[in-house]
Amino acid sequence: MPVSRRTVLKAGGTIGATVASLSLLEQVAWKPLRGTAEAATLPDIQFDIGNFIAPALNIDDGAGPVTARFGPVYTVFLTAVLRVVPNHSAQPVLASGLNTIEAAYPFSPSGIFTFISYGVPYFNRLPASLVAAAIPRLNDGSGRFALERATPSPTDVVAGNGITKRKFNVPVRLENNDVLFTLRSDSTAILNDVLNWLRGSNVLNGRIVPSILAQLFSFTSSRLMFQQRGLPKKVAQQNGLSFANQVRDTSPMWMSFLDQQTNGSAASGNIVTFAGSSHAVLTTARPGNYFDNAAIQHLSHNIQDLESWYDTNGNVSGEAGGETYLERAQYMFRSNPVPNRGATDQFTNAGGPAFLPNLFNGTGDAAANAQAVNTEAGEHRLGHLSALQRSSRAADSTPLHIRMDGPGFDSLDVPDGSRQPKLQFTVFVPTAKFFADMRRNQASLDLQAANNVDPQDNGLERFITATRRQNFLVPPRRHRAFPLAEFV
Repeated sequence: MPVSRRTVLKAGGTIGATVASLSLLEQVAWKPLRGTAEAATLPDIQFDIGNFIAPALNIDDGAGPVTARFGPVYTVFLTAVLRVVPNHSAQPVLASGLNTIEAAYPFSPSGIFTFISYGVPYFNRLPASLVAAAIPRLNDGSGRFALERATPSPTDVVAGNGITKRKFNVPVRLENNDVLFTLRSDSTAILNDVLNWLRGSNVLNGRIVPSILAQLFSFTSSRLMFQQRGLPKKVAQQNGLSFANQVRDTSPMWMSFLDQQTNGSAASGNIVTFAGSSHAVLTTARPGNYFDNAAIQHLSHNIQDLESWYDTNGNVSGEAGGETYLERAQYMFRSNPVPNRGATDQFTNAGGPAFLPNLFNGTGDAAANAQAVNTEAGEHRLGHLSALQRSSRAADSTPLHIRMDGPGFDSLDVPDGSRQPKLQFTVFVPTAKFFADMRRNQASLDLQAANNVDPQDNGLERFITATRRQNFLVPPRRHRAFPLAEFV
């Protein structure tokens, strides 16, 4: 059936800003040259696209080679609530819609990758006994489910916790969406076409195709992430941002350090699924279970205070002498030793290289930094990545998460309505508890208090404001359309 005008208008208000932003990014981004996909069979682990993207590269940005791997240039996170009851009648409609997208465009960066995941509110619409029997529990005897609602980070702005941010003092919102669509592509034209089809255009790849998914969902937010070397600086220049001269021209991230190192995330999707691998089995799921190849996808929306991050004189951040490259490298990594001291000019073009290795120095590395063991100038510090590594890896040092984060630039949740640099963050992990523990350790308020670490020297915490969080369950491809609904 054709989609109603009211549905189109409502979806257009949510998705329209993303469509407009894609058009602006197209003016400054370049389209990568990609090889053909190596795999013919689409992965049962929805997000395991390693066989469909370019291989890792060794890149030397002036500090020695670092191995990095880049996915599609653009990613759209589209959240939604249901307009229908998830049952055996609605399930084939969703399955048909997802298959229609993949029939129109190839499963590749030059086409589009489409993932779909489900929040706790979705599963609350199903019989409780059905859900309890299907979703795995933690493998620690606690009886807790692998999927739980998101909780605030210790450094999120929450009434009564004493946390405030210098510029974007926005309370975190724990969202209640039923569904999250993750759409990834190198092509702005294809993303725009699919987004317009989702909001009711009834046209897909030049053909008349009823927008059946618009009848199933009301879209609640649309967030755009972009990821390409040098693109944040181009966006900063395009928009006349005050710190544009300081963003590294080789970096894919706003903060001018690489987040796409291959040694910072799990090498393949099976490592982080519920059934897991030999590295760590954190749930009761086993191969062959309904949700064996499922995982938790955490989505957060973060405003970045780059005026403080790139402060050159201390007038903004309060840090004497401003935030030099030497300081920022310690906030991002560690202080024992600093991974790179930067150039003579500590500010222009970020003051130093963006590509530095994400080394794992053990789970006690953050504590050593906090205790000033062999740190720069004997200071008590905490580095973002060393704190993250307190609990992010298996006993054999294998990362148990797959990060898929990158820059954004929009006005969502900004108090004055201005467009601001964002960190659009998503990660795939084995359990919701695993992410909550990892994020708590990243904040490391326990180490900060025990070792008299100045909050000014605690990683990235004061530079980032998370305004939204939610956990989703990303099911296996074979059950991606309204999981468990066939039993209702």
